[in-house]
Amino acid sequence: MRKTIIGVMGPGDGATTQDLALAKELGRLIAERGWVLLTGGRSAGVMEAASKGAKEAGGMTIGILPFKDFDAAKTSAFVDIPIMTGMGEARNAINVLSSQVVLVCGLGSGTASEVALALKANRPVVLVAPTQQTIDFFRSLGDPFRVAEVASQAIQAVEQLLAMR
Repeated sequence: MRKTIIGVMGPGDGATTQDLALAKELGRLIAERGWVLLTGGRSAGVMEAASKGAKEAGGMTIGILPFKDFDAAKTSAFVDIPIMTGMGEARNAINVLSSQVVLVCGLGSGTASEVALALKANRPVVLVAPTQQTIDFFRSLGDPFRVAEVASQAIQAVEQLLAMR
């Protein structure tokens, strides 16, 4: 039976304390449901926090990395399956197309590109505790997405979205 893969996207180096806490909780909740977590795989920001939360809850994690060769210092120690792409930020397309639902914690330029790609590809997107500025930016694109104020609400949205597919 195919596993459900849920992506958690967000800033690396620019992640806030709130972004990190939300990402870690999302990772834990994803693992508790038996879903597989997919992130950008680096040892930074939302990617690291979500992977850590999933691993602490006994979950499986995939990291889609920008490097062509494995680099232990730059790859999260909480990633079970590191996938080297050699694609730099172009790997964002792999991140979103491999995820059945994309959860977003925080916003940076890389995250914005992932959300735009997901919306363009009709992948469900849930913004978790976004600022009004973030909501307004993505609404300006005219594409639908969901908003959740807390991690548990985001997971409920994922469950609903998966049930509709």
